[in-house]
Amino acid sequence: MARTSRSSVSKWRYCQPSYYLKRPQRLALLFIAFVCCSLFVWDRQTLTREHEVEVSKLTEELTTLRNLLEEIKNAHGDALGKINIGGELPKKEVPEDPIEIERRQKVKEAMLHAWSSYEQYAWGQDELQPQSKNGVNSFGGLGATLIDSLDTLYIMGLEEQFQKAREWVANSLDFNKDYEASVFETTIRVVGGLLSAYDLSNDQVFLDKAKDIADRLLPAWDTPSGIPYNIINLAHGRPHNPGWTGGESILADSGTEQLEFIALSQRTGDPKYQQKVENVIAQINKTFPDDGLLPIYISPQRGTSQYSTITFGAMGDSFYEYLLKVWIQGNKTPAVKLYREMWEKSMKGLLSLIRRTTPSSFTYICEKNGDSLSDKMDELACFAPGMLALGSSGYGPDGSQKFLSLAEELAWTCYNFYQSTPTKLAGENYFFHSGQDMTVGTSWNILRPETVESLFYLWRLTGNKTYQEWGWNIFQAFEKNSRIESGYVGLKDVNTGVKDNKMQSFFLAETLKYLYLLFSPPSVISLDEWVFNTEAHPLKIVARNDGGFVGKSDGNNIPMTRFRGRKEGRSG
Repeated sequence: MARTSRSSVSKWRYCQPSYYLKRPQRLALLFIAFVCCSLFVWDRQTLTREHEVEVSKLTEELTTLRNLLEEIKNAHGDALGKINIGGELPKKEVPEDPIEIERRQKVKEAMLHAWSSYEQYAWGQDELQPQSKNGVNSFGGLGATLIDSLDTLYIMGLEEQFQKAREWVANSLDFNKDYEASVFETTIRVVGGLLSAYDLSNDQVFLDKAKDIADRLLPAWDTPSGIPYNIINLAHGRPHNPGWTGGESILADSGTEQLEFIALSQRTGDPKYQQKVENVIAQINKTFPDDGLLPIYISPQRGTSQYSTITFGAMGDSFYEYLLKVWIQGNKTPAVKLYREMWEKSMKGLLSLIRRTTPSSFTYICEKNGDSLSDKMDELACFAPGMLALGSSGYGPDGSQKFLSLAEELAWTCYNFYQSTPTKLAGENYFFHSGQDMTVGTSWNILRPETVESLFYLWRLTGNKTYQEWGWNIFQAFEKNSRIESGYVGLKDVNTGVKDNKMQSFFLAETLKYLYLLFSPPSVISLDEWVFNTEAHPLKIVARNDGGFVGKSDGNNIPMTRFRGRKEGRSG
Protein backbone atom coordinates (compact mmCIF):
# COMPACT_ATOMS: atom_id res chain seq x y z
CA MET A 1 0.00 0.00 0.00
CA ALA A 2 1.60 3.26 -1.13
CA ARG A 3 2.53 5.55 1.74
CA THR A 4 2.78 9.26 0.92
CA SER A 5 4.95 11.64 2.94
CA ARG A 6 3.10 14.35 4.82
CA SER A 7 4.07 17.28 6.95
CA SER A 8 4.01 16.71 10.69
CA VAL A 9 1.00 19.01 11.02
CA SER A 10 -1.03 17.37 8.29
CA LYS A 11 -0.35 13.91 9.70
CA TRP A 12 -2.19 14.84 12.83
CA ARG A 13 -4.99 16.51 10.87
CA TYR A 14 -5.47 13.32 8.83
CA CYS A 15 -6.05 11.39 12.06
CA GLN A 16 -9.24 13.33 12.79
CA PRO A 17 -12.38 11.33 11.88
CA SER A 18 -14.15 14.37 10.41
CA TYR A 19 -11.55 14.58 7.66
CA TYR A 20 -12.61 11.25 6.20
CA LEU A 21 -16.27 10.79 6.95
CA LYS A 22 -17.76 13.20 4.41
CA ARG A 23 -16.89 11.42 1.22
CA PRO A 24 -17.43 7.84 2.43
CA GLN A 25 -20.76 8.83 3.97
CA ARG A 26 -21.93 10.22 0.63
CA LEU A 27 -20.82 7.04 -1.07
CA ALA A 28 -22.53 4.96 1.58
CA LEU A 29 -25.82 6.77 1.00
CA LEU A 30 -25.51 6.21 -2.74
CA PHE A 31 -24.73 2.57 -2.06
CA ILE A 32 -27.88 2.14 0.03
CA ALA A 33 -29.99 4.00 -2.53
CA PHE A 34 -28.82 1.74 -5.33
CA VAL A 35 -29.48 -1.37 -3.24
CA CYS A 36 -33.04 -0.20 -2.60
CA CYS A 37 -33.56 0.53 -6.29
CA SER A 38 -32.27 -2.86 -7.34
CA LEU A 39 -34.48 -4.66 -4.82
CA PHE A 40 -37.49 -2.69 -6.04
CA VAL A 41 -36.79 -3.56 -9.64
CA TRP A 42 -36.22 -7.24 -8.93
CA ASP A 43 -39.46 -7.44 -6.97
CA ARG A 44 -41.60 -6.65 -9.99
CA GLN A 45 -43.73 -9.57 -11.13
CA THR A 46 -43.19 -8.98 -14.83
CA LEU A 47 -39.65 -8.06 -15.69
CA THR A 48 -39.27 -6.56 -19.11
CA ARG A 49 -36.09 -6.43 -21.13
CA GLU A 50 -35.93 -2.72 -20.25
CA HIS A 51 -35.97 -3.56 -16.54
CA GLU A 52 -33.29 -6.21 -16.99
CA VAL A 53 -31.04 -3.68 -18.70
CA GLU A 54 -31.63 -1.23 -15.83
CA VAL A 55 -30.79 -3.87 -13.24
CA SER A 56 -27.60 -4.69 -15.12
CA LYS A 57 -26.59 -1.02 -15.03
CA LEU A 58 -27.36 -0.79 -11.33
CA THR A 59 -25.29 -3.87 -10.64
CA GLU A 60 -22.33 -2.38 -12.50
CA GLU A 61 -22.63 0.87 -10.57
CA LEU A 62 -22.85 -0.99 -7.27
CA THR A 63 -19.65 -2.85 -8.13
CA THR A 64 -17.97 0.44 -8.97
CA LEU A 65 -19.06 1.91 -5.65
CA ARG A 66 -17.78 -1.10 -3.72
CA ASN A 67 -14.40 -0.84 -5.46
CA LEU A 68 -14.25 2.90 -4.77
CA LEU A 69 -14.97 2.38 -1.09
CA GLU A 70 -12.28 -0.28 -0.95
CA GLU A 71 -9.79 2.09 -2.61
CA ILE A 72 -10.55 4.78 -0.04
CA LYS A 73 -10.07 2.31 2.78
CA ASN A 74 -6.75 1.11 1.35
CA ALA A 75 -5.49 4.62 0.61
CA HIS A 76 -6.29 5.92 4.09
CA GLY A 77 -6.26 2.75 6.10
CA ASP A 78 -4.07 4.23 8.88
CA ALA A 79 -6.44 7.00 9.81
CA LEU A 80 -9.63 5.09 9.04
CA GLY A 81 -8.42 2.42 11.42
CA LYS A 82 -8.42 5.01 14.18
CA ILE A 83 -12.16 5.53 13.72
CA ASN A 84 -12.88 1.81 13.38
CA ILE A 85 -14.21 1.76 9.80
CA GLY A 86 -12.34 -1.51 9.27
CA GLY A 87 -13.91 -2.22 5.88
CA GLU A 88 -17.51 -1.65 7.03
CA LEU A 89 -19.73 1.40 6.66
CA PRO A 90 -19.11 3.94 9.43
CA LYS A 91 -20.85 2.98 12.65
CA LYS A 92 -22.52 5.48 14.91
CA GLU A 93 -20.41 5.98 18.03
CA VAL A 94 -22.12 5.40 21.35
CA PRO A 95 -21.88 8.56 23.48
CA GLU A 96 -18.98 8.29 25.89
CA ASP A 97 -19.46 7.95 29.60
CA PRO A 98 -18.40 11.25 31.24
CA ILE A 99 -16.68 9.26 34.00
CA GLU A 100 -14.53 7.46 31.40
CA ILE A 101 -13.62 10.78 29.80
CA GLU A 102 -12.62 12.25 33.17
CA ARG A 103 -10.54 9.21 34.12
CA ARG A 104 -8.83 9.10 30.75
CA GLN A 105 -7.84 12.74 31.20
CA LYS A 106 -6.45 11.96 34.65
CA VAL A 107 -4.27 9.21 33.17
CA LYS A 108 -3.16 11.56 30.39
CA GLU A 109 -2.20 14.15 33.00
CA ALA A 110 -0.18 11.48 34.80
CA MET A 111 1.65 10.73 31.55
CA LEU A 112 2.38 14.43 31.11
CA HIS A 113 3.78 14.60 34.63
CA ALA A 114 5.99 11.55 34.07
CA TRP A 115 7.14 12.78 30.65
CA SER A 116 7.84 16.37 31.67
CA SER A 117 9.88 15.11 34.64
CA TYR A 118 11.91 12.88 32.33
CA GLU A 119 12.29 15.77 29.87
CA GLN A 120 13.52 18.12 32.60
CA TYR A 121 15.91 15.84 34.48
CA ALA A 122 16.91 12.92 32.23
CA TRP A 123 16.35 13.90 28.60
CA GLY A 124 17.93 11.40 26.20
CA GLN A 125 19.02 9.04 28.96
CA ASP A 126 17.47 5.66 29.56
CA GLU A 127 15.57 6.24 32.80
CA LEU A 128 14.81 8.97 35.31
CA GLN A 129 15.81 8.78 38.97
CA PRO A 130 13.12 11.09 40.33
CA GLN A 131 14.28 11.50 43.91
CA SER A 132 17.82 12.50 42.96
CA LYS A 133 16.54 14.30 39.84
CA ASN A 134 19.00 12.82 37.38
CA GLY A 135 19.10 10.26 34.60
CA VAL A 136 20.71 6.83 34.46
CA ASN A 137 21.65 4.75 31.42
CA SER A 138 20.27 1.35 32.36
CA PHE A 139 20.28 0.14 28.73
CA GLY A 140 23.48 1.58 27.33
CA GLY A 141 22.25 5.09 26.66
CA LEU A 142 19.66 4.29 24.00
CA GLY A 143 17.04 6.72 25.29
CA ALA A 144 14.90 3.82 26.51
CA THR A 145 12.22 5.92 28.21
CA LEU A 146 11.97 8.23 25.20
CA ILE A 147 11.59 5.40 22.69
CA ASP A 148 9.28 3.44 24.99
CA SER A 149 7.05 6.53 25.25
CA LEU A 150 6.71 7.43 21.56
CA ASP A 151 3.52 5.50 20.86
CA THR A 152 1.97 6.46 24.21
CA LEU A 153 2.48 10.14 23.35
CA TYR A 154 1.01 9.60 19.90
CA ILE A 155 -2.04 7.68 21.11
CA MET A 156 -2.77 10.30 23.77
CA GLY A 157 -2.60 13.07 21.17
CA LEU A 158 0.44 14.77 22.73
CA GLU A 159 1.69 16.12 19.42
CA GLU A 160 4.25 18.62 20.68
CA GLN A 161 5.92 16.08 22.95
CA PHE A 162 5.90 13.44 20.22
CA GLN A 163 7.52 15.76 17.68
CA LYS A 164 10.28 16.76 20.09
CA ALA A 165 10.98 13.09 20.81
CA ARG A 166 10.96 12.35 17.08
CA GLU A 167 13.63 15.01 16.50
CA TRP A 168 15.83 13.41 19.17
CA VAL A 169 15.46 10.02 17.48
CA ALA A 170 16.33 11.52 14.09
CA ASN A 171 19.29 13.60 15.23
CA SER A 172 20.72 12.15 18.45
CA LEU A 173 19.92 8.43 18.69
CA ASP A 174 23.14 6.49 18.10
CA PHE A 175 23.37 2.70 18.45
CA ASN A 176 27.12 2.43 17.86
CA LYS A 177 27.91 1.90 21.53
CA ASP A 178 30.41 -0.37 23.24
CA TYR A 179 27.69 -1.81 25.42
CA GLU A 180 26.69 -5.38 26.31
CA ALA A 181 22.99 -5.20 25.50
CA SER A 182 20.20 -7.61 26.35
CA VAL A 183 18.83 -8.85 23.01
CA PHE A 184 15.42 -9.31 24.63
CA GLU A 185 15.14 -5.92 26.33
CA THR A 186 16.52 -4.06 23.32
CA THR A 187 14.09 -5.85 21.01
CA ILE A 188 10.89 -5.32 23.01
CA ARG A 189 11.66 -1.72 24.03
CA VAL A 190 13.70 -0.23 21.18
CA VAL A 191 12.84 -2.27 18.06
CA GLY A 192 9.22 -2.59 19.20
CA GLY A 193 8.93 1.07 20.19
CA LEU A 194 10.36 2.31 16.91
CA LEU A 195 8.20 -0.01 14.78
CA SER A 196 5.07 1.04 16.66
CA ALA A 197 5.92 4.71 16.16
CA TYR A 198 6.39 3.95 12.46
CA ASP A 199 3.07 2.13 12.15
CA LEU A 200 1.25 4.99 13.87
CA SER A 201 2.96 7.96 12.21
CA ASN A 202 4.29 6.54 8.92
CA ASP A 203 7.52 8.45 9.57
CA GLN A 204 10.40 6.68 7.80
CA VAL A 205 12.97 7.72 10.40
CA PHE A 206 11.53 5.25 12.88
CA LEU A 207 11.75 2.33 10.44
CA ASP A 208 15.32 3.22 9.51
CA LYS A 209 16.37 3.30 13.15
CA ALA A 210 14.57 0.02 13.87
CA LYS A 211 16.49 -1.63 11.04
CA ASP A 212 19.78 -0.20 12.32
CA ILE A 213 19.43 -1.64 15.82
CA ALA A 214 18.00 -4.95 14.57
CA ASP A 215 21.01 -5.43 12.29
CA ARG A 216 23.26 -5.04 15.33
CA LEU A 217 21.29 -7.70 17.20
CA LEU A 218 21.15 -10.28 14.38
CA PRO A 219 24.53 -11.99 15.08
CA ALA A 220 23.05 -13.24 18.36
CA TRP A 221 21.17 -15.89 16.33
CA ASP A 222 24.36 -17.27 14.78
CA THR A 223 24.53 -20.36 17.00
CA PRO A 224 24.69 -24.08 16.13
CA SER A 225 20.96 -24.49 16.80
CA GLY A 226 19.73 -21.03 15.87
CA ILE A 227 18.59 -20.45 19.47
CA PRO A 228 20.02 -16.97 20.13
CA TYR A 229 22.52 -15.88 22.70
CA ASN A 230 20.93 -13.33 24.99
CA ILE A 231 23.68 -10.70 25.21
CA ILE A 232 25.49 -8.84 22.41
CA ASN A 233 27.82 -5.86 22.13
CA LEU A 234 26.10 -3.21 20.03
CA ALA A 235 29.34 -1.94 18.49
CA HIS A 236 31.41 -5.11 18.16
CA GLY A 237 28.99 -8.05 18.17
CA ARG A 238 30.51 -10.96 20.14
CA PRO A 239 27.24 -12.49 21.36
CA HIS A 240 27.22 -14.62 24.51
CA ASN A 241 25.05 -15.62 27.43
CA PRO A 242 25.27 -14.26 30.98
CA GLY A 243 27.49 -16.26 33.30
CA TRP A 244 24.76 -16.90 35.84
CA THR A 245 22.79 -19.07 33.39
CA GLY A 246 25.65 -21.56 33.07
CA GLY A 247 25.97 -20.74 29.38
CA GLU A 248 22.35 -21.51 28.59
CA SER A 249 19.86 -19.19 26.90
CA ILE A 250 16.68 -18.05 28.66
CA LEU A 251 13.35 -19.22 27.23
CA ALA A 252 11.56 -15.85 27.34
CA ASP A 253 14.66 -14.02 26.10
CA SER A 254 14.94 -16.37 23.12
CA GLY A 255 11.26 -16.63 22.21
CA THR A 256 10.14 -13.02 22.51
CA GLU A 257 11.52 -11.41 19.36
CA GLN A 258 9.14 -12.93 16.82
CA LEU A 259 6.55 -10.14 16.66
CA GLU A 260 9.12 -7.41 16.18
CA PHE A 261 11.37 -9.17 13.67
CA ILE A 262 8.49 -10.52 11.58
CA ALA A 263 7.04 -7.00 11.49
CA LEU A 264 10.42 -5.62 10.44
CA SER A 265 10.63 -8.07 7.54
CA GLN A 266 7.10 -7.18 6.49
CA ARG A 267 7.82 -3.46 6.51
CA THR A 268 11.26 -3.56 4.88
CA GLY A 269 10.71 -6.51 2.53
CA ASP A 270 13.92 -8.12 3.85
CA PRO A 271 13.27 -11.73 4.93
CA LYS A 272 16.37 -12.17 7.10
CA TYR A 273 14.79 -10.92 10.33
CA GLN A 274 11.75 -13.18 10.05
CA GLN A 275 13.86 -16.18 9.08
CA LYS A 276 16.07 -15.88 12.17
CA VAL A 277 13.21 -15.72 14.68
CA GLU A 278 10.95 -18.28 13.01
CA ASN A 279 13.81 -20.77 12.96
CA VAL A 280 13.80 -20.54 16.77
CA ILE A 281 10.19 -21.73 16.89
CA ALA A 282 10.93 -24.47 14.37
CA GLN A 283 13.79 -25.73 16.56
CA ILE A 284 11.72 -25.62 19.74
CA ASN A 285 8.85 -27.41 18.02
CA LYS A 286 11.07 -30.40 17.21
CA THR A 287 10.99 -31.46 20.86
CA PHE A 288 7.91 -29.57 22.04
CA PRO A 289 6.19 -31.60 24.79
CA ASP A 290 2.53 -32.60 24.72
CA ASP A 291 1.74 -30.26 27.62
CA GLY A 292 3.57 -27.37 25.93
CA LEU A 293 5.47 -26.45 29.11
CA LEU A 294 9.17 -25.65 28.76
CA PRO A 295 11.85 -25.06 31.41
CA ILE A 296 13.32 -21.57 31.50
CA TYR A 297 16.75 -22.63 30.15
CA ILE A 298 17.43 -23.82 26.62
CA SER A 299 20.75 -24.78 25.01
CA PRO A 300 21.94 -22.57 22.13
CA GLN A 301 24.22 -25.43 21.03
CA ARG A 302 21.67 -28.27 20.96
CA GLY A 303 18.38 -26.38 20.82
CA THR A 304 16.93 -28.50 23.60
CA SER A 305 15.53 -27.54 27.00
CA GLN A 306 17.64 -27.91 30.11
CA TYR A 307 16.31 -29.07 33.48
CA SER A 308 15.07 -25.98 35.29
CA THR A 309 11.93 -24.27 36.59
CA ILE A 310 8.75 -24.15 34.52
CA THR A 311 6.90 -20.89 35.09
CA PHE A 312 4.52 -18.35 33.60
CA GLY A 313 6.44 -15.74 35.58
CA ALA A 314 9.96 -14.38 35.18
CA MET A 315 12.04 -15.86 32.33
CA GLY A 316 9.19 -17.97 30.94
CA ASP A 317 6.17 -15.69 30.53
CA SER A 318 6.40 -13.94 27.18
CA PHE A 319 7.41 -17.06 25.24
CA TYR A 320 3.83 -18.30 25.68
CA GLU A 321 2.43 -14.83 25.04
CA TYR A 322 4.17 -14.60 21.66
CA LEU A 323 2.94 -18.00 20.46
CA LEU A 324 -0.58 -16.55 20.60
CA LYS A 325 0.28 -13.09 19.36
CA VAL A 326 2.23 -14.17 16.26
CA TRP A 327 -0.91 -16.10 15.26
CA ILE A 328 -2.92 -12.90 15.72
CA GLN A 329 -0.27 -10.76 14.01
CA GLY A 330 -0.50 -13.01 10.94
CA ASN A 331 -4.30 -12.57 10.91
CA LYS A 332 -4.81 -16.23 11.93
CA THR A 333 -3.98 -17.56 8.47
CA PRO A 334 -2.64 -21.08 7.75
CA ALA A 335 0.88 -19.62 7.59
CA VAL A 336 0.78 -19.05 11.35
CA LYS A 337 -1.33 -22.05 12.36
CA LEU A 338 1.65 -23.74 14.06
CA TYR A 339 1.87 -20.92 16.60
CA ARG A 340 -1.76 -21.41 17.62
CA GLU A 341 -1.30 -25.18 17.87
CA MET A 342 1.76 -24.78 20.11
CA TRP A 343 -0.06 -22.20 22.23
CA GLU A 344 -3.05 -24.50 22.76
CA LYS A 345 -0.69 -27.25 23.92
CA SER A 346 0.82 -24.80 26.40
CA MET A 347 -2.61 -23.82 27.68
CA LYS A 348 -3.34 -27.50 28.26
CA GLY A 349 -0.19 -27.51 30.37
CA LEU A 350 -1.20 -24.30 32.15
CA LEU A 351 -4.41 -25.99 33.31
CA SER A 352 -2.30 -28.60 35.11
CA LEU A 353 -0.67 -25.80 37.13
CA ILE A 354 -3.92 -24.23 38.34
CA ARG A 355 -4.70 -24.40 42.05
CA ARG A 356 -7.12 -22.57 44.36
CA THR A 357 -6.56 -21.20 47.83
CA THR A 358 -8.47 -21.70 51.04
CA PRO A 359 -10.57 -20.22 52.44
CA SER A 360 -11.25 -17.63 49.67
CA SER A 361 -10.71 -19.84 46.59
CA PHE A 362 -8.32 -17.49 44.79
CA THR A 363 -7.17 -19.12 41.55
CA TYR A 364 -3.41 -19.06 40.89
CA ILE A 365 -0.76 -20.55 38.60
CA CYS A 366 1.88 -22.71 40.29
CA GLU A 367 5.50 -23.01 39.27
CA LYS A 368 6.90 -26.46 38.55
CA ASN A 369 10.26 -28.03 39.38
CA GLY A 370 10.57 -31.57 38.09
CA ASP A 371 7.46 -33.37 39.29
CA SER A 372 6.74 -31.02 42.20
CA LEU A 373 4.65 -27.86 42.21
CA SER A 374 5.52 -24.67 44.07
CA ASP A 375 2.64 -22.55 45.40
CA LYS A 376 4.19 -19.31 44.18
CA MET A 377 3.04 -16.83 41.54
CA ASP A 378 4.87 -13.75 40.22
CA GLU A 379 2.99 -10.54 39.54
CA LEU A 380 4.62 -10.90 36.12
CA ALA A 381 2.35 -13.91 35.55
CA CYS A 382 -0.64 -11.56 35.79
CA PHE A 383 -0.30 -11.05 32.04
CA ALA A 384 -1.89 -14.52 31.74
CA PRO A 385 -5.54 -13.49 32.32
CA GLY A 386 -5.31 -11.07 29.39
CA MET A 387 -3.57 -13.66 27.22
CA LEU A 388 -6.22 -16.28 28.01
CA ALA A 389 -9.05 -13.86 27.27
CA LEU A 390 -7.41 -12.82 23.99
CA GLY A 391 -6.93 -16.43 22.89
CA SER A 392 -10.25 -17.81 24.13
CA SER A 393 -12.16 -16.93 20.96
CA GLY A 394 -10.03 -19.34 18.94
CA TYR A 395 -11.61 -22.32 20.71
CA GLY A 396 -15.06 -23.78 20.21
CA PRO A 397 -17.90 -22.52 22.44
CA ASP A 398 -17.11 -24.79 25.41
CA GLY A 399 -13.38 -24.19 25.34
CA SER A 400 -13.84 -20.49 24.81
CA GLN A 401 -16.02 -20.13 27.89
CA LYS A 402 -13.71 -22.31 29.98
CA PHE A 403 -10.64 -20.20 29.25
CA LEU A 404 -12.49 -16.90 29.54
CA SER A 405 -13.80 -17.94 32.96
CA LEU A 406 -10.30 -18.94 34.01
CA ALA A 407 -9.02 -15.55 32.83
CA GLU A 408 -11.60 -13.80 34.98
CA GLU A 409 -10.72 -15.90 38.03
CA LEU A 410 -7.01 -15.19 37.66
CA ALA A 411 -7.68 -11.47 37.17
CA TRP A 412 -9.54 -11.42 40.50
CA THR A 413 -6.49 -12.96 42.16
CA CYS A 414 -4.14 -10.44 40.54
CA TYR A 415 -6.36 -7.56 41.59
CA ASN A 416 -6.20 -8.89 45.13
CA PHE A 417 -2.40 -8.87 44.93
CA TYR A 418 -2.97 -5.09 45.05
CA GLN A 419 -5.88 -4.95 47.45
CA SER A 420 -4.21 -7.16 50.07
CA THR A 421 -1.40 -4.72 50.95
CA PRO A 422 -1.55 -1.53 53.05
CA THR A 423 -0.56 0.61 50.03
CA LYS A 424 -2.97 -1.19 47.67
CA LEU A 425 0.02 -1.83 45.38
CA ALA A 426 1.14 -5.37 44.55
CA GLY A 427 4.37 -6.97 45.61
CA GLU A 428 6.68 -8.75 43.15
CA ASN A 429 5.46 -12.26 43.99
CA TYR A 430 3.07 -14.12 46.28
CA PHE A 431 2.99 -17.42 48.16
CA PHE A 432 -0.12 -19.46 48.89
CA HIS A 433 -0.64 -21.53 52.04
CA SER A 434 -3.51 -23.73 53.10
CA GLY A 435 -6.01 -21.75 55.12
CA GLN A 436 -4.14 -18.44 54.64
CA ASP A 437 -4.95 -17.52 51.03
CA MET A 438 -1.94 -15.42 49.95
CA THR A 439 1.03 -13.67 51.48
CA VAL A 440 3.39 -11.26 49.75
CA GLY A 441 6.90 -12.62 49.14
CA THR A 442 9.30 -10.14 47.56
CA SER A 443 7.64 -6.93 48.64
CA TRP A 444 8.82 -4.27 46.23
CA ASN A 445 6.64 -2.68 43.53
CA ILE A 446 8.37 -1.25 40.47
CA LEU A 447 5.34 0.20 38.67
CA ARG A 448 4.65 -3.00 36.73
CA PRO A 449 1.82 -3.17 34.14
CA GLU A 450 0.75 -6.83 33.96
CA THR A 451 -2.43 -6.64 36.02
CA VAL A 452 -3.78 -3.50 34.32
CA GLU A 453 -2.84 -5.08 30.99
CA SER A 454 -5.14 -8.00 31.75
CA LEU A 455 -7.89 -5.68 32.98
CA PHE A 456 -7.66 -3.83 29.66
CA TYR A 457 -8.11 -7.02 27.64
CA LEU A 458 -10.95 -8.30 29.80
CA TRP A 459 -12.81 -5.00 29.56
CA ARG A 460 -12.35 -4.87 25.78
CA LEU A 461 -13.46 -8.46 25.30
CA THR A 462 -16.33 -8.66 27.80
CA GLY A 463 -17.53 -5.05 28.18
CA ASN A 464 -17.68 -5.58 31.95
CA LYS A 465 -17.07 -2.21 33.60
CA THR A 466 -15.92 -3.93 36.79
CA TYR A 467 -12.49 -4.17 35.18
CA GLN A 468 -12.45 -0.43 34.66
CA GLU A 469 -13.22 0.09 38.35
CA TRP A 470 -10.39 -2.21 39.40
CA GLY A 471 -8.01 -0.40 37.06
CA TRP A 472 -9.07 2.97 38.43
CA ASN A 473 -8.39 1.77 41.98
CA ILE A 474 -4.90 0.66 40.98
CA PHE A 475 -4.26 3.99 39.25
CA GLN A 476 -5.29 5.87 42.38
CA ALA A 477 -2.90 3.76 44.45
CA PHE A 478 -0.06 4.71 42.10
CA GLU A 479 -1.07 8.36 42.41
CA LYS A 480 -1.13 8.18 46.20
CA ASN A 481 2.06 6.19 46.78
CA SER A 482 4.32 6.61 43.74
CA ARG A 483 3.79 10.15 42.47
CA ILE A 484 6.26 12.75 43.66
CA GLU A 485 7.07 16.25 42.47
CA SER A 486 9.64 15.04 39.94
CA GLY A 487 7.99 11.94 38.46
CA TYR A 488 6.88 8.49 39.64
CA VAL A 489 8.85 6.03 41.76
CA GLY A 490 8.45 2.44 42.78
CA LEU A 491 8.20 1.21 46.34
CA LYS A 492 10.92 -0.71 48.15
CA ASP A 493 8.20 -2.24 50.30
CA VAL A 494 4.46 -2.28 49.61
CA ASN A 495 3.81 -2.78 53.31
CA THR A 496 5.62 0.34 54.52
CA GLY A 497 5.40 2.52 51.42
CA VAL A 498 9.13 3.37 51.43
CA LYS A 499 10.01 4.73 47.98
CA ASP A 500 12.78 3.77 45.59
CA ASN A 501 14.53 6.08 43.10
CA LYS A 502 13.57 4.75 39.67
CA MET A 503 10.87 5.60 37.12
CA GLN A 504 10.88 2.46 35.01
CA SER A 505 10.51 3.11 31.28
CA PHE A 506 7.71 0.52 31.09
CA PHE A 507 5.59 2.67 33.39
CA LEU A 508 5.18 5.11 30.46
CA ALA A 509 5.22 2.45 27.76
CA GLU A 510 2.80 0.01 29.37
CA THR A 511 1.18 0.88 32.68
CA LEU A 512 -0.08 4.33 31.70
CA LYS A 513 -0.92 3.28 28.13
CA TYR A 514 -3.08 0.35 29.24
CA LEU A 515 -4.79 2.53 31.84
CA TYR A 516 -5.50 5.19 29.19
CA LEU A 517 -6.92 2.60 26.79
CA LEU A 518 -8.98 1.08 29.62
CA PHE A 519 -10.99 4.32 29.63
CA SER A 520 -10.96 4.89 25.84
CA PRO A 521 -13.46 3.72 23.20
CA PRO A 522 -12.64 0.26 21.79
CA SER A 523 -11.99 1.88 18.40
CA VAL A 524 -8.80 3.46 19.79
CA ILE A 525 -6.13 0.90 18.83
CA SER A 526 -8.72 -1.72 17.91
CA LEU A 527 -7.78 -5.29 18.74
CA ASP A 528 -9.07 -6.23 15.28
CA GLU A 529 -6.30 -4.16 13.70
CA TRP A 530 -3.42 -4.09 16.17
CA VAL A 531 -1.47 -6.54 18.32
CA PHE A 532 0.59 -5.40 21.32
CA ASN A 533 4.11 -6.63 21.88
CA THR A 534 5.16 -7.50 25.41
CA GLU A 535 6.17 -3.88 26.05
CA ALA A 536 2.67 -2.69 24.99
CA HIS A 537 3.85 -1.37 21.64
CA PRO A 538 0.98 -1.84 19.13
CA LEU A 539 1.92 -3.30 15.74
CA LYS A 540 -0.43 -3.51 12.78
CA ILE A 541 -1.95 -6.89 12.00
CA VAL A 542 -0.89 -8.03 8.53
CA ALA A 543 -2.43 -11.10 6.92
CA ARG A 544 0.32 -13.64 6.21
CA ASN A 545 0.56 -16.22 3.52
CA ASP A 546 3.58 -18.48 3.11
CA GLY A 547 6.40 -16.07 2.39
CA GLY A 548 4.93 -13.36 4.60
CA PHE A 549 6.25 -10.32 2.72
CA VAL A 550 6.37 -8.93 -0.79
CA GLY A 551 9.50 -7.73 -2.48
CA LYS A 552 12.00 -5.14 -1.35
CA SER A 553 10.72 -1.86 0.06
CA ASP A 554 11.93 1.37 -1.49
CA GLY A 555 11.70 3.01 1.92
CA ASN A 556 8.33 4.61 1.24
CA ASN A 557 6.17 1.53 0.84
CA ILE A 558 4.94 -1.18 3.15
CA PRO A 559 4.47 -4.62 1.52
CA MET A 560 1.28 -4.90 -0.50
CA THR A 561 -0.56 -6.82 2.19
CA ARG A 562 -3.94 -5.61 3.32
CA PHE A 563 -4.11 -4.40 6.89
CA ARG A 564 -6.93 -5.95 8.88
CA GLY A 565 -9.26 -4.69 11.04
CA ARG A 566 6.81 -10.32 29.61
CA LYS A 567 9.36 -9.97 30.37
CA GLU A 568 11.91 -11.30 32.82
CA GLY A 569 12.26 -9.95 36.33
CA ARG A 570 13.50 -6.36 36.27
CA SER A 571 14.17 -4.16 39.21
CA GLY A 572 16.35 -1.28 40.18
